[in-house]
Amino acid sequence: MIRLNVFLLVEKAENKQPLIDAATELVELSLHDKGCVAYDVFASLTVDNHLMICETWRTREDLDNHMNSEHFKRIVPVMQSLATMTLEEFNF
Repeated sequence: MIRLNVFLLVEKAENKQPLIDAATELVELSLHDKGCVAYDVFASLTVDNHLMICETWRTREDLDNHMNSEHFKRIVPVMQSLATMTLEEFNF
């Protein structure tokens, strides 16, 4: 299985709600992708401009298919325009 932690740093306050909206849509659609075990977005309780998407995939093929999906290709660039994204990947 593959776990991705995607950290989102929102540098402009006006970008926070549009980012939450985009991330929420991405989560809702991605949960239906083949091989998706878990997918959720979290907001920090202590740092107002930090969010995180945590996702788990059964196989690399499932993750690759997700990354080539219409919703991923449409939503992720929007999110990248609203926040700085960093990624951690773990295989287990």
